Amino acid sequence: MSNHLINETSPYLLQHAENPVDWYPWCDEAFERAKAEDKPIFLSVGYSTCHWCHVMARESFEDTNIAEILNRAFVAVKVDREERPDIDSVYMTVCQALTGSGGWPMSVFLTWDKKPFFAGTYFPPRARYGAPGFADLLSAIETQWNTNRAELVKSAERIVARLSRLPSGAPSMEGQELAQEAVRWFRGAFDEGCGGFGDPPKFPTPHNLLFLLLYADQRQDDCALQMAEKTLVQMRKGGIFDQIGGGFSRYSTDRKFLVPHFEKMLYDNALLIMAYAAAYCATGKPLYLATACDTAGYVLREMTSDEGGFYSAQDADSDGVEGKFYTFTLREVLEVLGKERGGRFARVFDITGQGNFEGANIPNLLKSNELSENFGAEKEQLRLYRERRGGLHLDDKILTTWNAMMIAALSMLYRVSANESYLQAAVAAQRFLESSVWKDGRLFAGFRKGKRSQHDFLDDYAYETAALIELYNSTLDRAWLEKAERLCGTAVRRFKDQERGGFFLSEKTELFLNPKETYDGAIPSANAVMAYDLVRLYQLTGQDHYRELAEQQLAFLSAAADVPAGHSMFLLAKQLYELPPRRITFVWKEAAEREECLKTLPFLANVTAMPPNQSYPLLNGRATWYVCRGQTCLPPSNTRNF
Repeated sequence: MSNHLINETSPYLLQHAENPVDWYPWCDEAFERAKAEDKPIFLSVGYSTCHWCHVMARESFEDTNIAEILNRAFVAVKVDREERPDIDSVYMTVCQALTGSGGWPMSVFLTWDKKPFFAGTYFPPRARYGAPGFADLLSAIETQWNTNRAELVKSAERIVARLSRLPSGAPSMEGQELAQEAVRWFRGAFDEGCGGFGDPPKFPTPHNLLFLLLYADQRQDDCALQMAEKTLVQMRKGGIFDQIGGGFSRYSTDRKFLVPHFEKMLYDNALLIMAYAAAYCATGKPLYLATACDTAGYVLREMTSDEGGFYSAQDADSDGVEGKFYTFTLREVLEVLGKERGGRFARVFDITGQGNFEGANIPNLLKSNELSENFGAEKEQLRLYRERRGGLHLDDKILTTWNAMMIAALSMLYRVSANESYLQAAVAAQRFLESSVWKDGRLFAGFRKGKRSQHDFLDDYAYETAALIELYNSTLDRAWLEKAERLCGTAVRRFKDQERGGFFLSEKTELFLNPKETYDGAIPSANAVMAYDLVRLYQLTGQDHYRELAEQQLAFLSAAADVPAGHSMFLLAKQLYELPPRRITFVWKEAAEREECLKTLPFLANVTAMPPNQSYPLLNGRATWYVCRGQTCLPPSNTRNF
């Protein structure tokens, strides 16, 4: 028995294709049926590696009694949030407005014209955890729909009216006050003992760390650097980092970064590669470079398709148990490595008979001052052993936005490591995107099993522009920069709000709201990334129209940044605009000199390479560096003087 999801390509939707619930994908047919049969819509939004999505599926969507209620009284619609970020964004705004929080699975009840009247997240099948039982909730809404529908419709209209109101757009503070206020917030929330900010669950939010690292460098703020470093070290030593196979899990459930929520997301790992590479550039400490390289190694080994694209995520669960794949008993370690080597490994990585997680052990270095580089052979043996024990579900769809993040991350990592394999992987992924999701001037949101998405969003254009800029920064090949300019121009034409500023998530929408997302969540907002793109394009090209667009976007985001610490990517872009990186012009005499220059490109700078001309002649007839910062330029030099 299958439902209307059977022909979809999304791994998440296919996980539900055999449910007894008569699921539809988001489509006109579902809403037309709801209207014709006079039924409300039950909208369920999640993603394929979401642990609590799996739990609700097992408990409720595979339950024939609950399925009978859903099929009788509702039209059930299932959405993969990673394929349709527009739907997810709009109804998550509803959920947060109604409940004060949000998350996945997201459960929303709508009228057939897509207006929400009730929302929540996970519901148990029967009342527990202080939450109503899902079966009881369905029955109550069915009764209300049949007996008190006017009130439900009024509620939906009130919600839509409230969320459709535009903010005033008046800036709350000016200039550097925004960055200073963000740093003050981070200081107040910083966990001095364990790193990170606030109470558990602790998310990596690497864009916060990138902001702090840049702020520390530009403002000579030791406290900002110390907060970023403490967090990066603690995460590297904790269980949130896979000490055996590399890569980071989505978040930590505890203060120490010991026990993660074990799913691994491509976007987290891309942003963390950037953060550790930036930390290495700022401090020169080998731990940061090693962590970035270990994370990239994991992605290239386990998350990369044969064609070069990057997969989306690995599940937290194996054999229906969260974290089972990643944990070991002491006995297993001793059997795999032998008594002597296993005992030494266990002492360093906190593996005991009692365990540190539900009777088993999450390998970690939180109690050790010894780094793991000495255990390469042991880690590889344990990695191969755990793969033989059982595998993880892989979400193998290729998302444009997340691939662009990884392309940018690997390009940055190449510049600090000089390892050409990272640049080669970035270029291969970019070529794959160009062959799969670029078509007729549009950049579609994803690709799986030979089929591209039919939708495109601001995020795709913003992040892909940033990726192309980073490819230029790593190669000085103007073809990448020209592609970035064309793509950015398309985003400005199609998504910019010409009247009020900022960029819409969608060019057109069937929903009651077309958001202009400005707040950074697990990833930076697309509006903030657009600000970054426009700033960097202005600095790399010197074209005034990019300056004008950058200033407009920075002004729009300044007005939106009511809580500056929630807008780190915007603040990073603003800092880069106000205190630009060095401008470096390399003038080469022989092509071989240009190739040599590419091996020593800085992590963050505005670099151009060219043959000699009237403005930039050779010094002493040899390859020459011209370096400027702000309004000051150094004398031309035949040696790398930065």
